[in-house]
Amino acid sequence: MARISWLVSPPVTALVSRRNTAPPQPRATKFHRTIFISDVHLGMRGCKADMLLDFLQTNSCHTLYLVGDIVDGWALKRRWFWPEAHNRVVLEILRKVDEGTQVVFVPGNHDEFARGFCGRNYSGIDVVREYIHETADGKRLLVIHGDQFDGVIEFARWLAHLGAWAYDRALQINEILHGIRRALGLPYWSLSNYLKHAVKNAVEYVCRFEEAVAHAAESRGLDGVVCGHIHQAAIRQIGNVLYLNDGDWVESCTALVEDARGHLEIVRWAAPTATPAYDRSIGQAAPVPA
Repeated sequence: MARISWLVSPPVTALVSRRNTAPPQPRATKFHRTIFISDVHLGMRGCKADMLLDFLQTNSCHTLYLVGDIVDGWALKRRWFWPEAHNRVVLEILRKVDEGTQVVFVPGNHDEFARGFCGRNYSGIDVVREYIHETADGKRLLVIHGDQFDGVIEFARWLAHLGAWAYDRALQINEILHGIRRALGLPYWSLSNYLKHAVKNAVEYVCRFEEAVAHAAESRGLDGVVCGHIHQAAIRQIGNVLYLNDGDWVESCTALVEDARGHLEIVRWAAPTATPAYDRSIGQAAPVPA
């Protein structure tokens, strides 16, 4: 099978091409019609690759959507970081392709190097700029990363890169603080999560990110939109549009899943071999009546 050179730079390609050396993976224990994940940020130190690997190994689906920022090209340009756990995530996605899962990759701003390959299929993975997903109950959803609706990304690119660098540093400090608090018997507290909500929510308010994304779907006559980008999982109705954000795998470790009846929920993956937690505070789409 061809190497996925479109996905990562040559050194990583050499790693992920060693597919026959991967250890046997356990069978999935939960089946979904569709899984949406985004903002994994492979290549970034804050990536929770072990958590994602556990989720992927214990959850299977007909269709897997990679909704952008799967590989963090910005972080890799600053400093090379690609541990075995990140390699195994890529191998697990390729294993799903081999087993018949349809995998659709919608590049984001951190892996925008793949946008030049949209419209092509590599190693069984469809690379697209956007996608229209139809749920089991007939809803038509726009699948898009969402960075084009973020005023910071669109109009002040240098500020976005500065924010990514600062966020990376905050995650590193967060690990140190977590170790200290654990030694003192104090509960977990996330500095990076606090900063993200304190700063980025203000940007979202000015740019009206969620409203803009929902309006884009509504203007095209669609029922809803699935996106990522802002690292905040959510399911809610905005006007006539169902807004769904699948969250991230840097802090919240969340995915959006659809069952055979078209029911959509956010799964928060708390720990390896964890039972999936359906986060009621995030919300869920209404189930289809029996």
